[in-house]
Amino acid sequence: MVASRNSEIARGVSRFSRSAMYAKRFAWKYTKGSTTKIEKKRKPAMKEKVIGGDKNGEKRMVPAKRFPKYYPTESPSRKLKSRGKKAFSAHTRKLRASITPGTVLIPLCGAHKGKHVVFLKQLDSGLLLVTGPHKVNGCPLRRMNQVYVIATQTKIDISSVDIPEKLNDSYFKRKKLNKPKHGDGEIFDTEEESYTVSDERKADQKALDSQLLKVVKSQEYLEGYLSSKFGLQTGQYPHTMVF
Repeated sequence: MVASRNSEIARGVSRFSRSAMYAKRFAWKYTKGSTTKIEKKRKPAMKEKVIGGDKNGEKRMVPAKRFPKYYPTESPSRKLKSRGKKAFSAHTRKLRASITPGTVLIPLCGAHKGKHVVFLKQLDSGLLLVTGPHKVNGCPLRRMNQVYVIATQTKIDISSVDIPEKLNDSYFKRKKLNKPKHGDGEIFDTEEESYTVSDERKADQKALDSQLLKVVKSQEYLEGYLSSKFGLQTGQYPHTMVF
């Protein structure tokens, strides 16, 4: 049951008059003689057609647009456009103020969580390009999300390090591996491929590590700091951070 929009102040006395409720319901907009701008632009759904023959009527109302005789079994997929929302490719890539080139980061997830890695640059996708270096703590060149890293106060001057332009998102894209399906009636059986690091990536890692190690070894205790892992020290002073 829908409640009335016009309440009674006293018995038989309404809060709003008939003319006020007429305006409140926008009844003047939906009178028989008035049509909106959209209705004026809209083409009529039915049209009048003359039908010949003795037994048929002279005129008949038929649809202005004929319906298709064939309908596909599956609806074609179409891209939905949400109002006010942009695609991921159109998003602006922002970087936290605490993360600058040369900042030492601590990953919070993944195979290298807890290690100390050096931030090199931000890629077009918004991901961070980092490295251990690999010779110090085993972390190679890889991408990381800035949401899952802690930025430390330690910073290294990497202005002398040459970072190649080819180190972008497409550089880290893995190739599709061949995974054959074994079943009855297979004549040609191919071996299953496994991921291996390419010689190009090994050479790029070695060239970048040689430049970074010169900077790391120039500062005292920095190599030991990068090779250590993040943790919480317990004992006399609990919850003390060890960087």
